[in-house]
Amino acid sequence: MISLPLLAIALFPFALAAHQPGAGVVHAPIVRRSHSNRVANLPKAVEALRKKYGYQVTNVKSTNSKRGNIAAIPITDEDNDSSYSGVVSIGTPPQNFNLVLDTGSSDLWVATTSCTSCGSDVPEFQTSKSSTYKATSSVLGINYGSGSAQGTVAQDSVTFGSFEMSQEFLAVTNVSTGLIGDGLSGIMGLGFASISSLQTTPFWEALYNANNLSEPLFSFYLERYVNQANQISAAPGGVLTLGGTNSSLYNGSIEYIDLTGPPSYWLLTVSSVTVQGKTITIGGPSGLAAIDTGTTLIGAPTPYAASIWAQVPGSMELSGDWQGLYAFPCDTNVTVHISFGGTNWAISPLDMNLGTLNNTIIGNANATSQMCAGGIFDIGIGSTPAWIVGDTFLKNVYSVFRASPPAVGFAQLASGSNSSTGSSDPNPVQVTGLTPLPTSTCASSSGSSKSGSTNSGSPSPINNIALSLTLLASVAGCFTLFL
Repeated sequence: MISLPLLAIALFPFALAAHQPGAGVVHAPIVRRSHSNRVANLPKAVEALRKKYGYQVTNVKSTNSKRGNIAAIPITDEDNDSSYSGVVSIGTPPQNFNLVLDTGSSDLWVATTSCTSCGSDVPEFQTSKSSTYKATSSVLGINYGSGSAQGTVAQDSVTFGSFEMSQEFLAVTNVSTGLIGDGLSGIMGLGFASISSLQTTPFWEALYNANNLSEPLFSFYLERYVNQANQISAAPGGVLTLGGTNSSLYNGSIEYIDLTGPPSYWLLTVSSVTVQGKTITIGGPSGLAAIDTGTTLIGAPTPYAASIWAQVPGSMELSGDWQGLYAFPCDTNVTVHISFGGTNWAISPLDMNLGTLNNTIIGNANATSQMCAGGIFDIGIGSTPAWIVGDTFLKNVYSVFRASPPAVGFAQLASGSNSSTGSSDPNPVQVTGLTPLPTSTCASSSGSSKSGSTNSGSPSPINNIALSLTLLASVAGCFTLFL
């Protein structure tokens, strides 16, 4: 029997679906999944982020440098804000997969039925069932911080939102344990072509180059669930708008900051961080930051991480496997603002608190206060970019990634949004103008996926049922951690 939470998640895209009044913009809902123990997995998450951006040398040479229409694409929130995914369709007829949406990388890859290491919870692309699939003789491995993916370079029809084109991607046959799972099948990179391991143009940038976008940009609204009492594996997570913005999700104007250097990662420069009212001036090369939707936390260079937490009474740096992470008294509201040369953008204390730690982790059995893990950690020094700014910050703003002129923009979230109020309401914002997504592809008992069909532009007849069932998604199971 299919459980109601799983049914709710499967039907969520239809709940947000509505007729698109005109071509040019697609809004995509986002879904979120979590691991069963988010706090316990923080050391692995920190190590993964360092590796992703080259802060640690590994034994395997990395082959990845990670990091006129509109489409509104639903996003899934994974594991109480650990990562965010969207549905991408591949092949003819289309097979649908939840892929992590990652502005910190530029390649598209998906697990296939030839994957020898994929778990049964990973829906897999059946290449033999796609009439448009073309494999090459090239074999490639892509190394991420939390693992690697190897496979064959291939080409097929790819649909994201209402956009469809032939796209080069990696058909994965082997993947590291823990890199994907819990219904995720791969990654869609949203960086620039210059850092593509496949040496190909990312899907969004190909649309821009072909003048298929109403505006040369895409934008994110990310939901917050980190403060939920229940651990949630997947839930409605916001919306990705491809080719435009959604003015109902933000107030005032968008503040654009030009990219620092040529387009590669989405790079800005952190000019200052204000903690508990004390401003720490940064700027220059030591402030170079990648804006990364595929990362949960904020990584700061060693001296700045120490300065930030020095402003929080009772905070302490952790050691051992937890080296680089900081703890602080759970009854303290950590107030942080970050600026990239303009507005001081606030980070909610909810996002600065990742959960409680036990005395074994803290190394101090005599601690007088319950200690919690902080959302900013010490990423190290000596690498570029120096900062990694992930979802701990991005949940607090409406973010826009613009190709021409190259910039990242931020705006204040609309009143009543989950992230702007710190509300525990799982889906307070009613996003309108969403294009219906293809029918979700389900995994078989062997882990392979069944092909689905694309819906027409009209709303699904089961919208009313799905709207009710989306509320059940907030009580689904467990947490996951980010890439």
